Amino acid sequence: MADGRLGPAAVTLAGLMARVAGWRPDDFWAATPADVRAVLAGWIDAGDAARFDRAALSAMMEQFPDG
Repeated sequence: MADGRLGPAAVTLAGLMARVAGWRPDDFWAATPADVRAVLAGWIDAGDAARFDRAALSAMMEQFPDG
């Protein structure tokens, strides 16, 4: 971001990975997008499309709310 702050989506994803995968901040920042996708793919049923979209993220965020 132009003001140097981390984007809200990245903060949300970091928190989600901490709750779902038990990742600490260093784990999150060292991970690649493929690493994140591999962990989140476990939340998709085998019969579903092989992608993790906004609807799947929203459902997971509802199941594991912050705060």
